[in-house]
Amino acid sequence: MDEKKIETIFEQEKVAKVITCPQAFAIAEKHGIPKTAISGYCNTHGIKIRACQLGCFK
Repeated sequence: MDEKKIETIFEQEKVAKVITCPQAFAIAEKHGIPKTAISGYCNTHGIKIRACQLGCFK
């Protein structure tokens, strides 16, 4: 997955330092991005995922 695409989407969605799990799921579905790509981007860029459902994001 293109990191630049996720970066642009996060800027549009106003995600900076924290994202909730439901937000991450919605962004993934809306833009056709695998949840693992969202998780990887967040881990790499120090973005915390809060209110995680089922431990899908680490």
